Amino acid sequence: MGVKNAINSLRKIDPQLQKDFKADATAIAQPAINAGKAVYVKMPLSGMKYKWTQNDRKLFPFTTAKAVNGVRMRFDTRRNAVGVILIEQKDPAAAIFETAGRANANKLGNALGFVSNGRTRLLGPAIYKARRGIEAEMTKMIAKTMRTVQREL
Repeated sequence: MGVKNAINSLRKIDPQLQKDFKADATAIAQPAINAGKAVYVKMPLSGMKYKWTQNDRKLFPFTTAKAVNGVRMRFDTRRNAVGVILIEQKDPAAAIFETAGRANANKLGNALGFVSNGRTRLLGPAIYKARRGIEAEMTKMIAKTMRTVQREL
């Protein structure tokens, strides 16, 4: 049984079990979330402080407070999901800053500097560095949860 199935089965067994699992996982991942929030300390480019809309969708201005609040943890248990427990940037301006120029070269990406394939500028490296101490604890908690689900089914 995989992690996705275990999380989805928790809801069928007892919705409170799923809530407890998510709360425990969030508490374990909190150092990585905090590390992701800590990287946003200044405005990357001075022009990012101005309003910018595209197709009536507000993308900028970039503010450090919104970038910090945009770092969130999410559970993705869909069948075709790549990861189950994700730490992502929900603020549009900060997400654009993180990924601009990653797939295709453009002026904003060139001004912000090189980004290696599949990586983000600040968020990814900070989270990968902070995850080292978290993985073992998360693995234990997931194994315990999977045993609980198997016992209940």
